[in-house]
Order: sequence, then structure tokens, then C-alpha cells
Amino acid sequence: MFIAYLVITGITIVANTWAAIADLARARIVLVNSDAVGVPHSWIPLLAALKAAGAAGLLLGLLGARFIGIAAATGLVLFFVGAVATHIRARVFFPNITFPGAFLVLAIASLVLATAR
Repeated sequence: MFIAYLVITGITIVANTWAAIADLARARIVLVNSDAVGVPHSWIPLLAALKAAGAAGLLLGLLGARFIGIAAATGLVLFFVGAVATHIRARVFFPNITFPGAFLVLAIASLVLATAR
């Protein structure tokens, strides 16, 4: 079970770090997706900071700060529930909803594995 926790949480950390960097770099896909769901570009740095904070918290959880890891995973679950809801509200589905959906699954798996260990 610990190996699964390490692997899944590691993937979640890398994915959210990558997403935060893409947000801060204002990658074309980020801007296009933001426009499609009606999120102002001015929010992108804040969203990047939340993803980066979640990744950092998960890393601290892996390093022994269990409560911080669980809190970070919970925050990422809530963040990506909001992202998926935003896509649904805007009626923006495949393929745009795939990324927040996958990130939500990773966050849920990280949370479940962090609380189970």
C-alpha cells in the first residue's frame, strides 16, 4: 500500500507542478481552455499558485508531515471538483474536461491513499 501511495502521490505532484508551470507560462492551451470556460486570464496566476501549493503540500506529506499531505490532497480534490464543475457549467466537455477530470482522479487517489496509510 505504501508503494501505491508513493507512486500515485508522486504522479500527482509532478502533474500539478507541470500544470502550475504551464499556467505561469501562459501556455496557449491554458489560455484557450480558460476562455472556453469563462475564467478570466487574471485568475490564472492564483490558480497556478493553488496547484503549486497543493503539490508542495503533497511533497511535505511524503516527507513525513502526514497532516499537511492530507490537507493538500483535500484542497486539490476541492480545487478540481470546482474545475470540473466549471467545465460542466460552461458545457465544455471532451477533450477539455479530460485534464481536470484526470487531475481530480489523481487527487482523490492521493487523498484516499494518504488517509489509509
